[in-house]
Amino acid sequence: MRRAIACAAALLLLFLHAPLVVLAVFSFNAGRFTLWEGFSLRWYEEAARDARLIEAAGNSLLIAAAATAAATVAGTLCAWALWKRESRTLMLGLSLSLVTPEIVTGVALLALFQWLFRFAGLQLGLHTVVLAHTSFCLAFVVLVVLARLRTMDSSLEEAAMDLGATEWQAFRRVTLPNLVPAVLSAALLAFTISFDDYVITSLVAGVDTETLPMVLYAMARRGGSPVVNAVSTVVVVALGAGILAAESLREKR
Repeated sequence: MRRAIACAAALLLLFLHAPLVVLAVFSFNAGRFTLWEGFSLRWYEEAARDARLIEAAGNSLLIAAAATAAATVAGTLCAWALWKRESRTLMLGLSLSLVTPEIVTGVALLALFQWLFRFAGLQLGLHTVVLAHTSFCLAFVVLVVLARLRTMDSSLEEAAMDLGATEWQAFRRVTLPNLVPAVLSAALLAFTISFDDYVITSLVAGVDTETLPMVLYAMARRGGSPVVNAVSTVVVVALGAGILAAESLREKR
């Protein structure tokens, strides 16, 4: 029975990851097509010289860093507030934002930005992408940090307040140090989600802003350049490392 379960698990993992393995293998192919013509780093070199890809990757890193910082700070404080004062309405709102389809979220954010910017005379761009990413990363940060808070002993904060600390001082000096692994795990998760997003980004980025997923999607639609395989392999390895780091931190909670 155990062997059957192990075989089924192995087949499932193979089914899930076979496309990524094929993509990674052909990113080192010397030829342009899915016919192996020898090992080569040609497509990685071309990707490193592509100014559009480099600019898009820079935009993605900038957006992900800014959105992660904002969502981590706001999400941690929101989780702390929910831990102190449970609110079913807020929890329902967070759960709703997690299950809302990305296309719906993107269209809703686009409508909001267009309505607001009509009065301010602003245009869509990097700033709107950062705001959009912050909004959908916030729920993930809250849930990760809140899960850690619910395993903590609230009497620690209460003891600090009995000794004269204010509520904020008790949070900063007692609760926050115990939250560091969960906060870092939530930040890594938010960065990964933000860097990888395409649907919402494509709707709120405007005409002059491109991120790496947008450029890769455009290149793939034109016929699947091997450069896409090379860049995708780098992204998968980098994001996989981030997810492993986030899981490692989460297990330390």
